[in-house]
Amino acid sequence: MDNPGWHAWHRANKDEQRYRGPDGRFQPVEEVGPMAEPFVGGFLPPPSPAPSVGRAPPPLPPKDQSWSRLDARVPSNASWSQVSRTDSTLSGANNQTYSMLANMNAVERSKLLRVARMSPHLQFMAGPLLRYDTVDERGVWRGAVLIVTADAGSVYEPLPTLSYHWDPDYTPTGKLKRHMSTRTHGQSFDLAPHPADPMSIVAPVSPEVLNAGVDLKPEAARVDSEQRRAEGKELYVHYGNGGTFTFWRFMIEVPLTSHGMRISYTVNNGIELNFHVPGRNQNMRWAAYSCNGFSAGVNPDDFRGPGYKSGYDPVWMDLLAHHAEDPFHALVGGGDQLYCDSIVREPELQDWVNQSKAEAKKAYVLTDEMRLAIDRFFFNHYCQAFRSGAFARANSTIPMLNMLDDHDLVSIDGFGSYPDDLMKSPVFSYIGSRGYFFFLLFQCFINVAVDGKDDMRHPFKSLIIGGDGPYIAFPSHSFLAYLGPHVQMLLLDCRAERKKNQVCSPQQYKAVFARMHALPRTVEHMIIQTGIPIAYPRMVFLETALDSKLNPLVALGKNGSLGLSGFVNKFNAEAELLDDLNDHWTAKSHKRERNWFIVELQQYARSTHARVSFVSGDVHCAAVGLLKTHVKEKKRPDIPPPLDHRYMVNVVTSAIVNTPPPNGVIAMVSALSTKTHKTLHHEETDETMIPAFEKDTDGKSSPKSKYIMGKRNWCSVKYDATSGELVWDIRVEIAKGRGETTGYVVRSPPPRWN
Repeated sequence: MDNPGWHAWHRANKDEQRYRGPDGRFQPVEEVGPMAEPFVGGFLPPPSPAPSVGRAPPPLPPKDQSWSRLDARVPSNASWSQVSRTDSTLSGANNQTYSMLANMNAVERSKLLRVARMSPHLQFMAGPLLRYDTVDERGVWRGAVLIVTADAGSVYEPLPTLSYHWDPDYTPTGKLKRHMSTRTHGQSFDLAPHPADPMSIVAPVSPEVLNAGVDLKPEAARVDSEQRRAEGKELYVHYGNGGTFTFWRFMIEVPLTSHGMRISYTVNNGIELNFHVPGRNQNMRWAAYSCNGFSAGVNPDDFRGPGYKSGYDPVWMDLLAHHAEDPFHALVGGGDQLYCDSIVREPELQDWVNQSKAEAKKAYVLTDEMRLAIDRFFFNHYCQAFRSGAFARANSTIPMLNMLDDHDLVSIDGFGSYPDDLMKSPVFSYIGSRGYFFFLLFQCFINVAVDGKDDMRHPFKSLIIGGDGPYIAFPSHSFLAYLGPHVQMLLLDCRAERKKNQVCSPQQYKAVFARMHALPRTVEHMIIQTGIPIAYPRMVFLETALDSKLNPLVALGKNGSLGLSGFVNKFNAEAELLDDLNDHWTAKSHKRERNWFIVELQQYARSTHARVSFVSGDVHCAAVGLLKTHVKEKKRPDIPPPLDHRYMVNVVTSAIVNTPPPNGVIAMVSALSTKTHKTLHHEETDETMIPAFEKDTDGKSSPKSKYIMGKRNWCSVKYDATSGELVWDIRVEIAKGRGETTGYVVRSPPPRWN
């Protein structure tokens, strides 16, 4: 937890009285109940139009004149004659929808708008969540769906069943059109109707219908020639105060054809959702993001623009708008898919949290009550985060590929980068182990007790099992996923095996390089996903100062003098921020491993003729690092990027939700970005940053930095078949909370060396 967040927790703690209930148990800080029956497929269905087709946004400031704006909303009690006053502001497709509904009788409208009911009934806690695994050697797309159900309110006879279908001969009619939307202020897109979308329209017609003006016959009315069913596998049972809750996993296999397809799926014949797969010889279009939550002490409403329910939604809605226009085949979560900072507020942990001495925290005995509270927190927090807002819509309609970082595990920055005695302490290690367990369960659909540790016989074929974690009771789980005939991605687990002087074990490196070398020679781009950037400005001077035993601020912070208690970490009394700096690849303790890894990847690139690129998150900024061949002679030009096997970009996309760093931090990192590092000159390698941000997001003014963009962002990625380049489009929020982004393009050149 960052220092402002710690103080915010203390303020909340003073005002919050904790009592045991009649059963003798504390009331948890966060608790979710089963969804009511109208929540089908895990989400509340939108209301029927009365007559506005959009769900009303949060109240707007009084100065707004709703009837005169292009993005006006129609009051829910307006008459059809009043609707005509805004007809000129609506797109032609929406006018068609109005006309269609107005000419129907009540029975027809009910049939069209009726929400599907699951049969047998299931009471959802979360889901459906959609995960992508890989495409196997037979050309079969492999993935899975996960749901979490409350046993007391569900019928399991027969077992839950996933039905999915597609038409291999049907091709959507091109890209969708941009037009004015009634959903938000300004230029945007209408999205396909989906209950998880906080601002979607409700008419159940496809995005092709709304955007391209084609036949208004619902896609659900089509009869697809390929239909399959998958019975749910009981993956895990969570025992909570409110009863028992079952995790069900459904495996999906789709044989790819010559063109992309839309796959529709439903659980127990409930609401139908869909996702897209590429053609057999097409490379995927995918999106990357990280840091999907707010640090403790940040007010989400500060990032909520007009027309949004939450500060979490605006940038996600922009990503979904791009998905509606040209579908993504995968959604890559680069770490911190949720923030577990609030675990330190659980009542059962307060005695441990409030221990003033670091040694007392290390020696604290873990009780059964604390174990139950930790599991309760992770279960409730995941259910709440993964079923809420625009993020919930994304993870049910764009297949996920996730890798964790520190906040997915615990509330503690840099988990794994603390001294050995603290990491092995009972409470600390148990929180980390359970955080990793629930990461595997909710984000990867894996239960080691069920699936085992043999990655050659595992249900997920992209999985690479590494060494056992030194502090986490599981081995590392990395993934090597197919993103097309020319593109592969390695999601490297940099957390399970992490120690203060190690990021990944030799066992994990050996396993991942063996799998990478076994790939077909058609692969032109190898993407390495690491939670923390590998090519990013280092702050060695700050690390050295904070780590010094002679640092007077640390001494004053330990005894609380001059109000500097916040300067030291609350878990081991070392300087605050030192844990974050120790966590970076460029930290002194990881420098040798980092340099070895880069050289190994250079050798891999040269021998396999594949361009290596990195994608990372963590730092709450957008940036692009660069590794390239060092030319010793000053008068000689650089090697052209396509001919340089050492040329590797590190695209940093962070954060899609969280607040950017203070301006002072951005200025400091930006000043360091202009330096060319000589760390790898002995391996003929330069390291620098690319000035990717020549203009600010308004397209006119100069940015605060050409190297670091301190605004919320995500990244769209595709393979350019004409040039062989990998195109990274970093989408940066134009104005805070408005839900619109502008793009900054960076390209990974094709491998053209001999």
